[in-house]
Amino acid sequence: MRYIVTVIWVFFLSMMAEFVLSSMLYVPFDFTRGIILTVGISFFMLIIPLLMPKDSEIYDIK
Repeated sequence: MRYIVTVIWVFFLSMMAEFVLSSMLYVPFDFTRGIILTVGISFFMLIIPLLMPKDSEIYDIK
């Protein structure tokens, strides 16, 4: 469920950023560019927790 919510939030925020930046730069709004941002950011946000070490690996005192 958290993956679905992450993708939805990234979609909304990237579309908002695309809209604001395109209006500031006086270029037409491009939905495809927002989808590309959504896919890229979602990929990295879902991969980062898999690459981070678990708590037991960091604080394991021997």
